[in-house]
Amino acid sequence: MKVLLVAGARPNFMKIAPVCRQAQNYNNLECLIVHTGQHYDYEMSQAFFDDLELPKPEYFLEAGSGSHAGQTARVMVAFEKVCLKEKPDLVMVVGDVNSTLACSIVAKKLLIKVAHIEAGLRSFDLTMPEEINRMVTDAISDYFFVTEQSGVDNLLREGKPTENIFLVGHVMVDNLLHQVEKLKECDPSKFAVAELKKQYRHYLFMTMHRPSNVDDAETLSGIADCLNQIAKDYPIFFPVHPRTAKMLARFDIKLSDNIHCLSPLGFRESLFLWQDAVAVLTDSGGLQEETTALGIPCITLRENTERPITIELGTNVLAGSQPEGIMAAYRQLNDTLNADEDLKWHGVCKVPKWDGCAAQRIWEVLC
Repeated sequence: MKVLLVAGARPNFMKIAPVCRQAQNYNNLECLIVHTGQHYDYEMSQAFFDDLELPKPEYFLEAGSGSHAGQTARVMVAFEKVCLKEKPDLVMVVGDVNSTLACSIVAKKLLIKVAHIEAGLRSFDLTMPEEINRMVTDAISDYFFVTEQSGVDNLLREGKPTENIFLVGHVMVDNLLHQVEKLKECDPSKFAVAELKKQYRHYLFMTMHRPSNVDDAETLSGIADCLNQIAKDYPIFFPVHPRTAKMLARFDIKLSDNIHCLSPLGFRESLFLWQDAVAVLTDSGGLQEETTALGIPCITLRENTERPITIELGTNVLAGSQPEGIMAAYRQLNDTLNADEDLKWHGVCKVPKWDGCAAQRIWEVLC
């Protein structure tokens, strides 16, 4: 069986890494990585391939940035050529980025089966481009590999056949648990952030990149004001996404000296910081799940989430993007933390099948 495994953006790389590792256990399986180049600079792409021990992609489509329509179109044109050349039995896509949508459409029009990893997630917010990508991809997929029960429920409600839906767990968690073990073998002094981490016993970790948070001056300024207030209690380690850095500069928004703005980090170096953080603030979907997997408190700077299990378990709090919601969530978290002398709220993951074996289950279904 020949499979084209599509990756386009940073979260995709983390998800395909365990899938690639498990594929090596099957003699009659040829799994080829197609990197669409949706994230195309070294810091945001190649460094992740190195960090995640991923082999060099067989194809690099160099889609680059641009509007959603332009980027999607470039991926479709380039990926069609790959499919016509390779004639795969299956195209496997992950997550909800433009590459996920583009490659699914191309495959189906060429009568190639599509498997969607992380299928069925829904924020029910059609202003999110990712929600459109998720819905359209699931509308045409043949195999649905689901991370949590809400995904199964959503797909059944949308009329997908039960026999094609598989609750397998989460490949993101597969990668996370693998990297936690790898980190134990590392010399931490090799990380550029090691000295910074040594300076503080307690700190927060932060990521933010969504256009809804960073592209509007008033919204970004309000979030920055909250961060500056929070930084009076805890230092914040903030690897700044290029888009966020650009908008902070454009709007002339100043951050506290107690907010340590860092360059984008590789996965392992990022994990080195946030696995020991008092809490994480983020607008990322994946980090909501990863913090839940390690039982680390998370405040999500969004109005909704397609990962409801993280809310149900109490590891994640939806704060929205307005100052009153962010500060209320922070005060709630801080009250909980102050009740614990060690400032630890870490626990054991309680999500079914988030055990590091999702990729193995996926290949068992397909092979």
